[in-house]
Amino acid sequence: MSETEPKTEGTARSSETTTGETDERIREEWSDYSFEGEAKLAVEDLDVHYGDDHALKGVSMDIPEESVTALIGPSGCGKSTFLRCLNRMNDRIKAASIDGSVKLDGEEIYQDGVDLVELRKAVGMVFQAPNPFPKSIRDNITYGPRKHGDLDTGLLARLTGRDDSEAADELVRRALEQAAIWDEVEDRLDDNAMGLSGGQQQRLCIARCLAVDPEVILMDEPASALDPVATSKIEDLIEELAEEYTVVVVTHNMQQAARISDQTAVFLTGGELVEYDDTDKIFEDPESQRVEDYVTGKFG
Repeated sequence: MSETEPKTEGTARSSETTTGETDERIREEWSDYSFEGEAKLAVEDLDVHYGDDHALKGVSMDIPEESVTALIGPSGCGKSTFLRCLNRMNDRIKAASIDGSVKLDGEEIYQDGVDLVELRKAVGMVFQAPNPFPKSIRDNITYGPRKHGDLDTGLLARLTGRDDSEAADELVRRALEQAAIWDEVEDRLDDNAMGLSGGQQQRLCIARCLAVDPEVILMDEPASALDPVATSKIEDLIEELAEEYTVVVVTHNMQQAARISDQTAVFLTGGELVEYDDTDKIFEDPESQRVEDYVTGKFG
């Protein structure tokens, strides 16, 4: 778009939708985000239906590695549906129908024969509400590696000389340190994780995700149920994680998106990706009038 071209040219904005959005013709260049390097995740023409409900419409976007990508938009716009498509969590929903392409490091995750256990190991998920297992803090961390066969600490392993207890201890410490909770729990590793505060439980869940050595971490409103102090710790943690991992986070909190993300994708009603760009650009000078209206609080 040239500097002299008005932002509103070529759009029809004379009426409003029931959510307060103005009608507007979406332009492909608004979501054609360019960055250096290869995409960690590449999504093309992604459509999702839940029965007759068209939840996502032709979404295409590339997500760079070792960065934080925020997905924002009003309730029901499809951002959580999009997030779950990135590790095929929507496969668990019988009514869901998915068309299009999602590639992880150039490999199609929706092709036949994909090992979903391995995919979800590489692309981990942290949910909105903390969901620790009703086990010890230690067992929460080692559960995934044991399930994947990366740790063997049982009685049979000890009898046959294959006990990985030292490796397990190192793994527990590393994951909890990465999740910025080690100093708070190092003396209570055998305590039930359900006794932790909400913010601690969420960081434990992040540590549990990290324990299986993922490449991508998906977060669905990870701080929405937490108090401001716990939220601040989660935000600091997300920024630290992006130094080693690719993080994609759904949030309703636009200030949070502005604080923690490198790039932001804006979904609006109808399951459409309207704009995707550097976070500063989205919040300071968006191309779409609807996006400007949303980030300035005119609807949502």
